[in-house]
This record gives sequence, C-alpha cells and structure tokens, in this order.
Amino acid sequence: LVARAVGDAIRAAAQAGRRFVLGLPTGGTPVPVYRRLVAWHKAGTLSFRHVVTFNLDEYHPMQAAHAQSYRQFMTQQLFAHVDIDPANAHVPRGDMPADAAAEHALAYERAIQAAGGIDLQLLGIGGNGHIGFNEPGSPRVSRTRLVRLHPRTRRDAARDFGGEANVPTGGVTMGVATILSARRVLLLATGAGKAAAIASAVEGNVDPACTASFLQEHGDVEFVVDAGAASRLESVRKPWLVGPVEWDAALERAAAIDVAESARKPLLSLTTADYQARGLADLLHRRPADELNLDVFRHLQATITGWPGGKPPDRRRPGDIPRFDDTVHPKTVLVFSPHPDDDVIGMGGTIARLVEHGHPVHIAYQTPGFRAVFDDDLERHLSFVRSAVAMAGLPAPDMSKVDVRRLKALVRRTEATAGAAVCGVPAERLHFIDCPGYEANKLGDADIALHVDLLRRVRPHQIYAAGDLLDPNGTHRRCLEALHQALLICRADDWVKTCTAWLHRGAWDEFAPNEIDRAVPLSPPDVLRKRQAVLRHQSQKDRVMFPGEDTREFWQRAEDRNRATADRLDALGLARYAAVESFARWHWENA
Repeated sequence: LVARAVGDAIRAAAQAGRRFVLGLPTGGTPVPVYRRLVAWHKAGTLSFRHVVTFNLDEYHPMQAAHAQSYRQFMTQQLFAHVDIDPANAHVPRGDMPADAAAEHALAYERAIQAAGGIDLQLLGIGGNGHIGFNEPGSPRVSRTRLVRLHPRTRRDAARDFGGEANVPTGGVTMGVATILSARRVLLLATGAGKAAAIASAVEGNVDPACTASFLQEHGDVEFVVDAGAASRLESVRKPWLVGPVEWDAALERAAAIDVAESARKPLLSLTTADYQARGLADLLHRRPADELNLDVFRHLQATITGWPGGKPPDRRRPGDIPRFDDTVHPKTVLVFSPHPDDDVIGMGGTIARLVEHGHPVHIAYQTPGFRAVFDDDLERHLSFVRSAVAMAGLPAPDMSKVDVRRLKALVRRTEATAGAAVCGVPAERLHFIDCPGYEANKLGDADIALHVDLLRRVRPHQIYAAGDLLDPNGTHRRCLEALHQALLICRADDWVKTCTAWLHRGAWDEFAPNEIDRAVPLSPPDVLRKRQAVLRHQSQKDRVMFPGEDTREFWQRAEDRNRATADRLDALGLARYAAVESFARWHWENA
C-alpha cells in the first residue's frame, strides 16, 4: 500500500513534467517498501530520474562508509538499485565535528527549500514515539539539528552495533517543523512492539513527550499500521465506544471484563448501571446484565485447569465432562522456543506440570541465540575450559580457529539444557533446530523444512509456540511464521487430526483475560522452580538484553507477568492463585 502510494506519486509528477521530492526513513519497517520500489524499477515501470530524496537522519559521529551508517543503508536498500542521480540523494552527514553541525543542518534545510519542499514524507516511529531522531521533549518548532540520542533509542540499536556501548550517542535529524512542512506524510508501523507508541500518537494529546503526536496537526497525514501496531488503539480494544458493533461471544466477554476492571468489581457484582455508564446499553438489549455476567464468569472459570495435557480417565471426577483434547493420554508435547530461553520464560511451570503428569515433552529451540551472548560472557566460559584443561595436564586447545558465533551458540545450548532439566525434560528430548534464517533475519525454505522434519519425527498431540510478538528483534514473529508454514505443509498428515496448538507469551506481553483459552495456575513452589529454570540462562542475567524502558531481568518479568494475570482473575471474582501461565488456542489452519 505504501509502495503503491510512493510509486503513483512519482509517476504523476513525471507525467506533469516536474521533479518529485521524497523524504525517506531508515530501519527495518520500510525495507519491504524499498524492495517493492526496486522491483518496479527493474520491471521498467518506475523511474527515479526526476526524484530528489532527503533522508530523515544519520548517526553522529558516523562515517558515511561505516557499515551501520544510514547512507550505507539507503545505498544497499534503494539508491544502488534504481536510476536516481546520486547528487539528488541527500542524507545528513554524521562525520563533521560537533561545532560544524549547526552550519550543516542549516545547509540541509536550505537544500530542502531549494528543491521546492518535500512532497511526500515517509516515516517510521520509535518505541518511545519519536519520528526521525526527534526524541521525547523535542519542540514543535525544531528544525534540522544535532541531537543527543535517548537511551531507549540507543538500546534499540544495540544489536546492530554489537552492544549498546558501541552505539553513537548523537544524531543529525530533520526537526519536527521540517517534517510537518511536508505536503503529505505517510507513517508506517508494523508489529505489536509499536502499539503503545501508535496509540499515544493517534489518540493521545499532542505532547512533546511523543513527538509523533505532533502529526495530529498536519493537514494530510495517514498512519498505515498492521493489526499488531493497532492493537492498543481504543477503536480496536473497545470498538463499542466508536460506533455500532456486531456483538458475538468474544466481544461480549471483552466488554464485560472491561466494565468489571474499570468499575473495580467482580464480574458477578456488575449491575445494569455499570454497563450503561460505560456506553454499553446496546449490549444489554441482547440480554440482562446478570445473565451476561454469569456466562462470562463461567467461561473464564472453565479455562482454568491444573491439567494442561488433559485429565486421564482415572483422575476424572463424577460429572466431569471430557474436554475436546482429553481423548489421548499421555500426549506427546512439542514446545517451540524461538530463543534458547523462551520455553522456560513463557511456560516453564506448565512444562514441569506436563512432565509430572507423564506426558513426554520435547522442546525445539528454533534459533541458536548467539547474538545475545556478549564477549565477556564467552571469555568467562573459555577461561574455565583453559583452567580445567590445565588442571588435567592436557595441552591448551587452540580456540582461534573456532567461529565465535558457534562458541556463543554453545553457551546458549548448555544453558537451555540446564533450564529444561529443572523442568524435568531430559537432554534427549531437546531439539536444536538452529534455523539459518536467524543470521539473515529472513525466513527461508530451509527454516521451514527443518520444522517440517521435526514435526513429522515427533508427531505431537500438543504444540506450544511463542505468540509474544512484541519481541523487538522480530525473531518470535519469524519463528512462528516458519512453524505456521510447516504446519500447512503437514496438514494432511494423520497425526495432525489429534493435535492441538497453543500460543503462550513471554517477557514482553501477556494475554488479556478475554483472550485466554487456557490458564494454568502455579503454586509458590511452581513459581520458584520456574525462576530456577530461567536463572540457568546465566548469559542473559544481570543485563537488559533488548530495548525498552523496562529494566527488569527476564525472570522478574516472567514472575511479575504471571502474578499480574493471577491478580486480574482474582479481581474478576475467580479463585486466588500465586501465579498463572496463560495460553490462547492457535487455529493455525485458519490463520
């Protein structure tokens, strides 16, 4: 959609005999747009001969030839593949001294004006709501200038620079006023990781704390977002406040739970007045509040089970109604873990429960995870090896010929084995897929084939996968897509007929009560065992490995998340538990 808007605008300008001035962003979000534009150019349907581009920003200090410079990014993603005049492709300089930045910024503004102003400005958005490098607090009147990068922005970039310490501290960026002077603006955002920023920019007040919110003052701006990025908009979360809706059971549950939580009442205590006060009189035309309350309460109650693999016949009580997945016992369970610790972070308590109930549990680690092992952690392991070898009187091994990435992957593999053992899963049931697409950040046929092979060897009755798509590096999304494609290939296999699939969430997000299809309660000892499993991943401890304002370690995030789910269910009037791991049924065949 965005590429089509850009292409159509360029062609229209060419037909009118004038040049087209395009503002461009960097980052992962616009890459598919650039690929589409390049494809059209190579097909002979789009020319950049009459296009002038101005990029939003550049790191400072940063040499133009540096692999992580935005000049290199644009050359690799677009400029080198189309017929744009190099003199018309402008990127702010990051290599000038700080005391020369003001003069360069003024020259950049003048170049934009001399080109006739920006016709179409493409934007991404940062997790903290920034556009360009206009960090929180940037004024509405700001123009191109040298800025100091926000800590979160630097953490976001840490993976590309081999650690936060290597990320430049500053940047040269178009200002807010420069962006707003564009005739038309298209902001593109994908993924649940951008949901909070999108909600603030679109529905919040115009506030320098979220510089994207200034776009509300623009006369021709469009936000193009996917379902994940839109997930926190009120029109998505509470569509009944926006206009008429088609009520179904799922939407009724969402509305009733929202009323209960906003009124701070248990579900069974809600009154007609509580619904009416929150714009839901239309819902009560369908049936009385008491009946709705009871239906929603019973639905939530039925999701809670200490038997995630189903009850065996000899443990069912008189009157128990077998669930849809109680027909096979024990079940072969296959847990997919994108990184080597997502299994225990997301569902360590449930894994241990499944093992206790006699279900053979297999865990598939989809990527090697070597990016998250820092050099000093690897050196600590190598120092131990050298000391142990010396104590044994053996010659020291020459590690210089071993790929550092393989060594770091080995660190993650040994930690994953230890963490799984805490949950009772033996090493022979661990499968390290090590998808080759991890290094390229791109899904490929080889990744899918590895998943197909494992599925057909294990033939699971239950599949668990990480549905936590807030993961800022996109690994979870790619791994889930690889599994999805593999399942589609296997859909005619006989084992698929008795297999159910479930999504869990990990360090980044949690299901809302109305999204939960299965809730597994954890006792205090269960919580402690899960913590011990997560802490076996020592290379991930004592560091904030990934971006965001949340500085808690992974074990803390997991415990707080599980406790918060238990607290929400308790507040709705259900039983009180120490913690709860939650799951949503994954109907992958219809996804």
